[in-house]
Amino acid sequence: MKMINKFLKSSISAKNKKGTKPTSRETKYNKSENKSTSMPKSKPSAGSSKEKDSTPKASAPTIKDLLKPSPTFQETPQNGRVRLFIEKLRVCSVLFDFIDTENQTQTETKASENKRQLLLELVDFIGKSKAVFSENVVAEVMKMVKINLFRTLPPKVHKTMIDPEEEEPVFEPAWPHLQIVYEFFLRFIVSGDLDVRLMRKYVNAAFVNGLLELLDSEDRRERDYLKTILHRIYAKFMMLRAWIRKSISLTFYNFIYETEHHNGVAELLEILGSIISGFALPLKAEHKQFLKTVLIPMHKVKPLHVFHQQLSYCVTQFVDKDHTLSPTVILGLLKIWPAVNSNKELLFLNELEELLELTQPEEFEIILKPLFRQIKISISSPHFQIAERALFVWHNEYISSLIADHRTKILPIIFPALHENSQNHWNPTVSTLTLNVLKIFMDLDSDLVEECSKAYEEKVEKESKHKERRRLQWKELTSTK
Repeated sequence: MKMINKFLKSSISAKNKKGTKPTSRETKYNKSENKSTSMPKSKPSAGSSKEKDSTPKASAPTIKDLLKPSPTFQETPQNGRVRLFIEKLRVCSVLFDFIDTENQTQTETKASENKRQLLLELVDFIGKSKAVFSENVVAEVMKMVKINLFRTLPPKVHKTMIDPEEEEPVFEPAWPHLQIVYEFFLRFIVSGDLDVRLMRKYVNAAFVNGLLELLDSEDRRERDYLKTILHRIYAKFMMLRAWIRKSISLTFYNFIYETEHHNGVAELLEILGSIISGFALPLKAEHKQFLKTVLIPMHKVKPLHVFHQQLSYCVTQFVDKDHTLSPTVILGLLKIWPAVNSNKELLFLNELEELLELTQPEEFEIILKPLFRQIKISISSPHFQIAERALFVWHNEYISSLIADHRTKILPIIFPALHENSQNHWNPTVSTLTLNVLKIFMDLDSDLVEECSKAYEEKVEKESKHKERRRLQWKELTSTK
């Protein structure tokens, strides 16, 4: 073997001395051989200087990290506080089980309390240094917020929507930590030192959808924080405004036509109320479409009483901005007017009065006949509160003046109901209110009242003759058998 190796070496050196060029195939082989035999780039060894200078990636924090003593920001030099802030953020990403607290060990309880204290330190430090709004710190902040907030909500205690004042409130078990995280993120997002362009990378459509999903929480405290945060995001991030409105619309569509159950409807409507008040004039077609396809149909759902105050505010904001929308809204309500739900009808009557206060005379004339046909039915209702509320419309000076201007069209519609109430209604308050309304018309136009009274008597007489004729016909038919 040694002889063969010597011979090969001598032959190669001889070729090189003669200056013969290697063939193209040999050249390719040599290049590939050089690549294969070259040492691959490897990470520096444990003792190399490069590794000493580089900062290793931090491993996922655990409960043990929470049990380690952590210096306060006051004890730390100024140039090391941002690094300490990041370390505390990472440690606060450790999650705890607040449902099964009975089986929680003493170590876990102590670590949970330590996390709460660290979160309070972060909240306190957020407004004391502009350095916490740099890109690397913002990334850690958003990571910690997402880990703590974005979670699967627990099963609902109440299967139907309820008025918070009527039932016992439901509290989120993890609220001792969640409240501080929400407070931390709220202070972070409203800070004037926050760079909106930098935050676009993190506060995006997916993040907004995550917040909207959390609004279905049964804990009212959490929904209040989410409402405030979403409103601040809408105000600061203009590129997300259309997306937020669209996402809210989709949530409402699902609520109206699928589930009729969402705990955050009232909070979403509060956000919308402030958004609508800021709409520029003339209103866009998109906004008018939202009124017609979302806000008006939302009156149909069964748990209307839970959020009617906020819904009514949104609708009246639209009419206040553009009075030409009044006929659209009122006629839309008349189409879905409740027939057998007295509590819901009272809500409709309250909202109707607010809308009529914003209605101009030209729009009032458009809706006059269908409107007072419904008011006539409400006046005739055996439920005294409904009849009473319908008659209270005449206590509003503006609406009463509109009625007075169009009395020749209105009184013939409602006179039968007024006459019946004044004679036969079981509730004395309703009878008194009815007589007051009749007196108003008498003072305005006594001749019109006389005409309506005669027409009503003729109609009653005609109906009684018709009934008698039918009775006799049926009697003849039965007697022939």
